[in-house]
Amino acid sequence: MNSRQRRGIIVLLLSVLLAFGAFVGVLSVISDAESKVGPEVSAYRLKSDVAPYKAIDQTMVEKVSMPKRWLSKTAVRDLKDLNGKIALTQLRKGSLLQGDMLAARPELKAGQQEIAIMIDAETGVAGKINPGATVNIYATFAGEGGEGGAVQRSVSKVLVNNARVIDVGQLTPLEPKKGEDRDSGSTEDGGEGVPITFALDTTDAQRVAYAESFAQHVRLALVAPGSDSTIPERERTYMLEQDQ
Repeated sequence: MNSRQRRGIIVLLLSVLLAFGAFVGVLSVISDAESKVGPEVSAYRLKSDVAPYKAIDQTMVEKVSMPKRWLSKTAVRDLKDLNGKIALTQLRKGSLLQGDMLAARPELKAGQQEIAIMIDAETGVAGKINPGATVNIYATFAGEGGEGGAVQRSVSKVLVNNARVIDVGQLTPLEPKKGEDRDSGSTEDGGEGVPITFALDTTDAQRVAYAESFAQHVRLALVAPGSDSTIPERERTYMLEQDQ
């Protein structure tokens, strides 16, 4: 084999090696491109803003497809994951739903029932009570005429100690109080209220229902997380005379 033949073989081998390298490079580029554009998976995007602690249902989201590589591991990919969930923070329209954006809605315990009442937005710790919060429910009853012309004094009572909130509704116009003439220019409207749902046993639910119908005012006192305590019976009723 002469030198010319040897050079030809070397050039041929180099050409084969270069071709193999180019082929591997092309395969790498194709594989990388495929990983960027596919395979695609389904995810869910919000169609509108969602306020904190509001329930999220299937009507609030729309299905989208995107490359699996770009989707986080916490992304919601099944609508069943929305059942019984509420938003932890303010969620914006167009956001992809993530599991850590949601929390389970508080549930009833054995022997409890849901009861919802309207709470005045101005006197009911408006904007600070959310699902899962613990509150004390207070009611103020007006004094009435008693036997022999005696007048019963107004009284404030702790109706329920450590009531658990499971849902908070939207601001709603309240009806004027009894005795107010909504057509009179001197009377005010009923203001705004928030429907709040509690998880209560039967006795406490009856107390709350009675107060909503007959109390002058029903107020909520937010209990600090982790500091739930039982109010003694002697401290659950208050009249002004006690301070005189």
